[in-house]
Amino acid sequence: MPEGDSVYQLSRRMQFMQGREVLGTSIRVPNFALANFDGRIVDRVWPYGKHLFMQFGPEILHTHLKMEGTWAVHLKGDKWRKPGFSARVVLELEGAPQPRPIEVVGHDLGMVRVYPTSEYHNQIGHLGPDVLGDAWLEGGEEEARRRMLAQPDRAIGLALLDQKILAGVGNEYRAEICFICGVHPAERVRYVDVDRILQVTRNLMWDNRLSPIRVSTGVRRAGETSYVFGRNHKPCRRCGSLIEKSSLVDDPRAELERIIWWCPHCQPLRGN
Repeated sequence: MPEGDSVYQLSRRMQFMQGREVLGTSIRVPNFALANFDGRIVDRVWPYGKHLFMQFGPEILHTHLKMEGTWAVHLKGDKWRKPGFSARVVLELEGAPQPRPIEVVGHDLGMVRVYPTSEYHNQIGHLGPDVLGDAWLEGGEEEARRRMLAQPDRAIGLALLDQKILAGVGNEYRAEICFICGVHPAERVRYVDVDRILQVTRNLMWDNRLSPIRVSTGVRRAGETSYVFGRNHKPCRRCGSLIEKSSLVDDPRAELERIIWWCPHCQPLRGN
């Protein structure tokens, strides 16, 4: 599922767009259907958390994959339509050194927006620091710490998913981060070593930022890449206890929004 590392890798694959002229624009979203980048040069393509940005001179195309979104690249004239998928963005770019133009297609994107480049910082102002961004080491981690500690009675499993606290963590990472730190996902922030949580978050995502396979255990063999994520009723890799899965909807201390996995022995709920 797309998390910050997925979008980071996507951005790297899309760097070929920079410096190319846009030959055709089709934004298939009603609010932005009239947007037109034709004749402009792609100035920049970059990620921020789970968001992808493309700058065309005075305007930015801002997209989010959500759960089902994908981007694909084709030479013009090749078939790219996918049954059951809807193309929401189609950009035709000059093809040099290829003889044919290139089509960059965003399928089933969860969000598509276009706005002036000058509005960029306002548009992302609600987001916390990007875990994989350069600014993480220049005050970003401290800002994420401040935002997390500002809600001490919130479950750490909710805080990790909150993009307003830190941008980029999704459901898989939060499960693995909590396990590595020995923290129950319903534990309140006040009882958690937040510095440790943030260090593990950065290190784990940074180590995976260029990997085609997301790995938490250090083992890249199929079925052995995660500690708890997707391993309901399987033995814990550390203690052998059976992994549990829940959204904790019956626990008055926390409702974690989405299903999460944890080891009841390695991640006891200590706070009250």
